[in-house]
Amino acid sequence: MLRVITLNVNGIRSAASKGFFDWLPSQQADIVCLQELKAQVDQLGAEVFWPAGYHCYYEPAERKGYSGVGLYARREPDDVIAGFGVEEFDREGRYLEARFGPLSVVSLYLPSGSAGPERQASKDRFLKSFPAKMRELKASGRSVILCGDWNIAHKPIDLKNWRGNQKNSGFLPHERAWLDERCDKEGWVDAFRVVNQEPEQYTWWSNRGQAWAKNVGWRIDYQLITPDLAPKVLAASIWKTTRFSDHAPLIIDYDLPSLATETS
Repeated sequence: MLRVITLNVNGIRSAASKGFFDWLPSQQADIVCLQELKAQVDQLGAEVFWPAGYHCYYEPAERKGYSGVGLYARREPDDVIAGFGVEEFDREGRYLEARFGPLSVVSLYLPSGSAGPERQASKDRFLKSFPAKMRELKASGRSVILCGDWNIAHKPIDLKNWRGNQKNSGFLPHERAWLDERCDKEGWVDAFRVVNQEPEQYTWWSNRGQAWAKNVGWRIDYQLITPDLAPKVLAASIWKTTRFSDHAPLIIDYDLPSLATETS
């Protein structure tokens, strides 16, 4: 079994202070994808940020305290690729791919548009540019797991107050249509929904009000997979027992060989 975890840590140093790295060993994950590091590599010198048993890779943003992605793997990848060839977003540390034989696992962080029109325009540029990379990945014949914070709730089931959010970034009609295009027309599969069709399955909660306590959330963290992997999804869960961030870890198990036995 291959276990893949993805989490927007909302600052890796903050998540560390909330016990993320104490929790991680208990999960026995093969691959861990992190988003929104908010740190440069030289700020991650402490041993805690290089967990034992993993090969650790970080792709920070050029701008300090902003964005950035990371990936931990039980086995050393055959190749690690940072960025997807679009300067605006590669400078923001939004794409990190690790290859293991015929499998690619990507830690991905889409821009958020909630801060205002300028950030929404950046998000829309990402939505315009990234499908070419997705098509390239799919055409390669590789099995692909795209892990990350997509900053889009796909369907009404994926957020609590969908009626009141149709004009808000993250649930705009064109953003949802973009995911429709990727999934319905291009064949990408939302791994979580392969095994869980239940409502109120959220991965992010606003820090305002009582959103967490009342489970007024959004499901915006996904593992999108190539169609060949859909029959391989064994189980999916959202970890809510401990809170490390305003997001929750998304844990998916695949009927694929574990990397743990090959740790060097």
